[in-house]
Amino acid sequence: MTDETHMRREINEIPAAAARLLDDGGKAFAEAGRALAAKDPGVVVTVARGSSDHAALFLKYAIELTVGVPVASLGPSLASIYDAPLKMGSAAAISISQSGKSPDIVSLAKAARAGGALTLALVNTIASPLADAADQPIDIAAGPEKAVAATKSYVNSIIAGLGVLAEWADDAELKKALARLPGDLEKALACDWSPLTGSLKDAQSLYVLGRGPSFAIASEAALKCKETSELHAEAYSSAEVLHGPVSLVEARFPVIAFAARDKAEAAIARTASVMAQKGADVFLSSDMGEGGAVRLPFVATGHPLTDALALIVPYYSFIEQLSRARGFNPDQPVALNKVTETE
Repeated sequence: MTDETHMRREINEIPAAAARLLDDGGKAFAEAGRALAAKDPGVVVTVARGSSDHAALFLKYAIELTVGVPVASLGPSLASIYDAPLKMGSAAAISISQSGKSPDIVSLAKAARAGGALTLALVNTIASPLADAADQPIDIAAGPEKAVAATKSYVNSIIAGLGVLAEWADDAELKKALARLPGDLEKALACDWSPLTGSLKDAQSLYVLGRGPSFAIASEAALKCKETSELHAEAYSSAEVLHGPVSLVEARFPVIAFAARDKAEAAIARTASVMAQKGADVFLSSDMGEGGAVRLPFVATGHPLTDALALIVPYYSFIEQLSRARGFNPDQPVALNKVTETE
């Protein structure tokens, strides 16, 4: 196909969507941040599926690294299938959804609130059951997203969560990084990851690596391979992959390693280098790679959290191109719908 896809247009809208959210969301971020500070939760739980769950995974690491509060994902079936009562008097719960109307997500958000949790909802449809079920509903302001594969809504879900976190922790450096982020995301759009095409155009499988926040990015990247390109991809921590899965890595096996400018960068680069020395086709978003790993260009944002988030933008641009190169329409993945409503 030669016409510009919805997915491509929405990827290009990411910097503007981020700027809109940061311009308009300050009051909601501050209110939610104050509510979290007042609650002082002993634990935070997340409620989400698909790309929204990968956004939740990113926020898990961000919260644990910034305020030291442990974060766990709850299975929506606890409420929708098992109808299990939850003891959450000392907890906060963050639900994430584009549509805000998946029945199992809404059910668990309601159960968390009934169990005593402070509840937040990050939604792209503020007039929705999930927003209504939250103490602190936050509009992620991504705008209409027509492509089935989420892109700008994934990025804005994370930005909204980081905006709340910055207020909760009163983190001046994170606030500054978020203010710079739309410009950084614009630069990320210009990063060319097309060298991946030669290795992945006819591939059957690949590994996608990260660690900490960049593991959340790797998880989202692996999903997009499956959604848009019918390409099997598995996301692993760069440490976990060495506990067995590395045995499948052989000559020409594709590996993408997402490394941000943070304390895990060197460890990710070492794992990537080991795989490159085995003859794998390794691509790494770091200058630290050795052994034949191909460097992917990146934007250094000056903060480890926004640095990791910016990595998804050139990947999104690439995967939209790869989908078309493999003969697919990224706007119409087989057997998928824009809104998935599960019980």
